[in-house]
Amino acid sequence: MNKYGITIISLALLLAQCNEQPKQNDMVSVKTKKEKAVVYQVFTRLFGNTNSTNKPWGTIEENGVGKFEDFTEKALQEIKDLGVTHIWYTGVPHHATATDYSAFGISNDDPDVIKGRAGSPYAVKDYYNVNPDLAVDPSNRLNEFKDLVARTHKVGLKLLIDIVPNHVARNYEGAGTPDGIDILGKNDDKSVNYTRDNNFYYIPGESFEVPEWKDGYLPLGGDPHPLSDSKFGETPAKWTGNGSRLPKPDIDDWYETIKVNYGVKPDGSLDFDRLPDEYSTKSFKEHFEFWQGRSVPDSWTKIRDIVAFWIDLGVDGFRYDMAEMVPVEFWSFLNSHIKMTNPEAFLLAEVYNPKLYRDYIQKGKMDYLYDKVELYDSLKHVMQGHGSTDHLVDVQKGMMDIEHHMLHFLENHDEQRIASPEFVGDAETGKPAMVVSALLSTSPTMIYFGQEVGEPGTEDAGFGKPSRTSIFDYIGVPHHQRWMNEKKFDGGQLSEAEKELREFYKKLLNISVNEEAFMGAYKEIHSYNRKYTDGYNQRLFSFVRWTENQQVLVIANFDKDRSYDLELKLPPEVFKEWDLSAAEYTLKELFDESNSAILQLDDTSGNLPLKLAPLQSFVFVLDK
Repeated sequence: MNKYGITIISLALLLAQCNEQPKQNDMVSVKTKKEKAVVYQVFTRLFGNTNSTNKPWGTIEENGVGKFEDFTEKALQEIKDLGVTHIWYTGVPHHATATDYSAFGISNDDPDVIKGRAGSPYAVKDYYNVNPDLAVDPSNRLNEFKDLVARTHKVGLKLLIDIVPNHVARNYEGAGTPDGIDILGKNDDKSVNYTRDNNFYYIPGESFEVPEWKDGYLPLGGDPHPLSDSKFGETPAKWTGNGSRLPKPDIDDWYETIKVNYGVKPDGSLDFDRLPDEYSTKSFKEHFEFWQGRSVPDSWTKIRDIVAFWIDLGVDGFRYDMAEMVPVEFWSFLNSHIKMTNPEAFLLAEVYNPKLYRDYIQKGKMDYLYDKVELYDSLKHVMQGHGSTDHLVDVQKGMMDIEHHMLHFLENHDEQRIASPEFVGDAETGKPAMVVSALLSTSPTMIYFGQEVGEPGTEDAGFGKPSRTSIFDYIGVPHHQRWMNEKKFDGGQLSEAEKELREFYKKLLNISVNEEAFMGAYKEIHSYNRKYTDGYNQRLFSFVRWTENQQVLVIANFDKDRSYDLELKLPPEVFKEWDLSAAEYTLKELFDESNSAILQLDDTSGNLPLKLAPLQSFVFVLDK
C-alpha cells in the first residue's frame, strides 16, 4: 500500500534482487564520524498560514496559504533550537494547482487531473521552478526561494526538498527548463508503447479519459471551474504514475500523474547495463566511474540535470518519493553524480520493501531509507495497545548491519497524526515511542511540523480524510498556528499541555544530538529483564548505549494507565563492557537533572531500583 492507499505496480519490486540478511550479534559497537541528524519536515505552504477559516475545499483567498517569507530567521532559529539539523521543505517544486496564476504567465491546470484544490506536491508540473503559492510575487518566486535558502543556512540548518523521479504531473510542461536542455517528453516517439529514450510510456491509438468519479467525489468538491468538464486532452494516452496501463485509470490510481521511463521495458526486462554485485561494497567514486562512457536512458540524464539545478541553488539534499519504483542502477548513477559534487549531500529515500533495503543503500548509494514497515509500524502497534515491545528486539536486531541508514519517525505527511482519534487520540501517548525512536540507533530522527505541539489533523480540508494534515488543499493547522502566534513564533497561544509537550521534544532531540553515546554502541537489555526482573513486562522497553567516554541507560513505559516499581537489572556483559567493578554508581537523569538513581553492582549482577509513572521514560547517564 502507498500514500494514496492503493497497491503500487512497481517495476523495481519485480526486478531488484533480494539480499539475505546477515545474522547479527545483538551488541554492536558502532564506529562513525557522523553526527546524529534530526530532520524537521515542514509542509511549506501550510507552515506560515495564520488563516483559521478552514472551509472544506476552500480557495486560497478563503483559507489562506503560507509563504517562503514566513520562514523568518526567528522561526528557523526556533526550529533549530529544538535540536534540528536539517529542514525538509515539502512541496517546493512547481506542481499542478487549481489556483489561477495566468496573470503571471503561468498556464492554468485542469481540476480533472488535480487532487484537491491546492494540488498534490507529487504531481510536479515544472522541475525548474517553485510553487507560485509560496511566493509573495509569483513572478519572482525562484528568487524568493533563493532567499529562503540563504536564511536557512544563516541559522545553521541544512535543507532538503523533494525529488519525485517515478512520475510527474499529467500536464507536465517544464516551462522553466534552461536553454540547451530538452523538456521531459519533448522528443518522445509517441507512435510506440516503449523505446529506451522515450521519457514516458504511451498507449498508441488511445486517448486518455478521466476516471469515473465515485462515492460522491467531484473535483473541487463540485465547485464550478472553466476547465472542470470530466475531460483532459492527452493523445496518445500515457501510463499512469503508479503503473496503470489503462487509458482510463481508476480513481484510486495516481491518475493525476504519468510514469517516467527509466529504460525498463513493458515486460520488465532492462535496457541498460546492470551494476555488478561487487559494487555493493564500492564507494560512490567507483560508482561514478562505472557509469562514465556508458550509454544510459535519456530520462537518467534529464533527472540528473534537474537535481544539479537544485544543488546549484544551494539545496543540501533530497527526499526521493517512491524510490523503489525506479531501478537501483539509476540511483547508483544519480547519487554518485551528486556525491561527486557534494560528498555531504543528505539523500533520503522512500522505500517500503525491507527485502530491497540493502540494495538501495549499498548499490543505490542512498544515505537513508524510511524505517516504516519495521520500527514505525511496530511502535504504532505498541502505542495502540495491541503490540508487544518484545517485537522491538527482533526489529532492531535485524537492522544492525544497516541501522545507521534507517531514518526513524512517528509522523510525516503520509501518516496519521499521533493525536488523531484514528491513531491513539492523545499526543502524550507518543512520548515513550518518541524516546525509543530517537535514541535507539545512530540513524536520523524525523519529526513533522506540529507533532511537537500535538497536532491532531482533524480538519476536513476537502480531498482525502482527516487524521492526516492535508497535503492537497489550502488549510490552517490549528495547534501549530497557536505556536506560531501570529508569526511571532514564540508559542504564545499554546496551552500549558502543548508547551510541556514541545519542551519534551526539545529536551529529547537535543539529548539525541548532544550526548555522544547515541552515536555509539547499542545493546537491548529488555530480554534480560523480561526473564529476570519481577514485574517487568511487554509494556516496558530498555536498552543501553555507550562510547568509551559515556554510558547511558534508557527505559520507557508505554503503559498510560500503570506505574511500575521494580529493580531493573543490568546484564553482566554490559558492566564488563563498561569496565565497572562491584560498587554503587550514581546515574543522572537527562530529562530531569535533579533526578538520579543508584546502580548497585556486585560480581554477578547489577540492580537499579526505579519507579516509572505512566508514559514516563528515563535517560540515565553513568556518573563514574
